[in-house]
Amino acid sequence: MSETNQATGPGEGRVAVSIPEKGYASSITVDGHELIADEPANVGGGGSGPTPYDYLLAGLGACKAMTMRMYADRKGWHLGKANVHLKHKRIHAADCSDCETKQGKVDHIEVEIELLGDLTGEQRERLLEIADRCPVHQTLTSETKVVSSLAAEQQANT
Repeated sequence: MSETNQATGPGEGRVAVSIPEKGYASSITVDGHELIADEPANVGGGGSGPTPYDYLLAGLGACKAMTMRMYADRKGWHLGKANVHLKHKRIHAADCSDCETKQGKVDHIEVEIELLGDLTGEQRERLLEIADRCPVHQTLTSETKVVSSLAAEQQANT
């Protein structure tokens, strides 16, 4: 990995995931924070934690909320609490009039933002625009390249 692309500190992409020999419950470590992901029981999981899509939505929602807070604070606006509610579903591409994909299914994320505080209508609209400019939203709506590789083989302990 080149020096300019290397993760260098907290919050910069250092995530490790481990799954046991049986089941789907995955242990996740993010910069020293311990999390768990699992699948619901109705698809064979134990339901012991959020699903990977739950984490995706949580990251998007948190990013939108933080981005709005930073912007409002810089502007001196009176944003009280902001609540971001998200839902993910797969829909038929034919049912999506503004999607580039026309066959198969597309991922559809619905985001509802509730802004509490003494804000004008213009400020509320601007915060909605700013929420869509958060880095995670930009990542999800731009071309993203995921490169996977195998780690060096380890000898099994016998």
